[in-house]
Amino acid sequence: MPNIVFLYGNDEFAITRRLAEFGSIFTDPTSADMNTACLDARTMSEDELNNAVNAMPFLAGQRLVLLANPSARYNKPDARKKFLEFIGKISESTRLVIYESVLPKEAEKHWLNRWAEKTKLAQTQAFMLPRLKDMNGWVLNETKRQGGQMDQAAAAKLVEMVGVETRQAAQEISKLLAYVNWARPVKVADVEAVSIVTAEPDIFAMVDALASGDGKSAQKLLHRLLENEDAFSVWGMVVRQFRLVLLAREVLDAHGGVNEVTAALGVHPFVAGKVAGQARRFSMTALEKIYHKLLEIDEAAKTSQVTLDLALETLVVELTA
Repeated sequence: MPNIVFLYGNDEFAITRRLAEFGSIFTDPTSADMNTACLDARTMSEDELNNAVNAMPFLAGQRLVLLANPSARYNKPDARKKFLEFIGKISESTRLVIYESVLPKEAEKHWLNRWAEKTKLAQTQAFMLPRLKDMNGWVLNETKRQGGQMDQAAAAKLVEMVGVETRQAAQEISKLLAYVNWARPVKVADVEAVSIVTAEPDIFAMVDALASGDGKSAQKLLHRLLENEDAFSVWGMVVRQFRLVLLAREVLDAHGGVNEVTAALGVHPFVAGKVAGQARRFSMTALEKIYHKLLEIDEAAKTSQVTLDLALETLVVELTA
């Protein structure tokens, strides 16, 4: 494997798991801590990057450098050229793993993908969210990975609730397996008893309030959600809802109707109708900006720069200002 690896995609849960696997190059946890650097291109200095990449391993055969969000910093041709020249000369004793969120339609033209394909100096690995029709299989495989079993009908019910949000699905699977104590397969009744189906109406109502600029109502609904669900579950529902609205907007822009939205999203026609109604109240440009904002918040929360409940509060204020 080349010393440079670029992980990209819109499945941040899968990217996070893959990043954890790179730690296996160290056999001793102590040496792993001393030889691993985690950097965010948005906040690091060039000296920090240089020191992390060019330092010699200490009591280990290799160093590991994890670099997030390169496009946020290297967003001009000259800066990218200089960065690529720099990483193209890194020592063989350094494994550089670069990663960032990339939407499927942006992946092929991404500047790091083009550079890797041209120079062969880096390996690229894509982590895209499953298609909705493939999500049942993902849920069953994840359940098995976590040491349990789930009925097909229960998997379908869970997918109906979480869509293609893999992190949220994995969290719900963990709760469900704990609920049945890994003693039997998860049933539909278990999903209905344990998972987040009761929160769905509030999510629709909150997005309606955001679309109309009603910050007071949106805040009230958010507080009610946070009282009944943990922040990570609420966050997953918010991201899923805006993903559905964005996809519905694409269908509407292609002159499709509710039937086409139903088919594209793989949801009940009633849900498709509500999502299509919400999509009509946003422009595609606005939805893309919101979705990128969600990605930024997600990254900030996972790097402990902000708590999710505070991030959700701030998001509501920004979208209704």
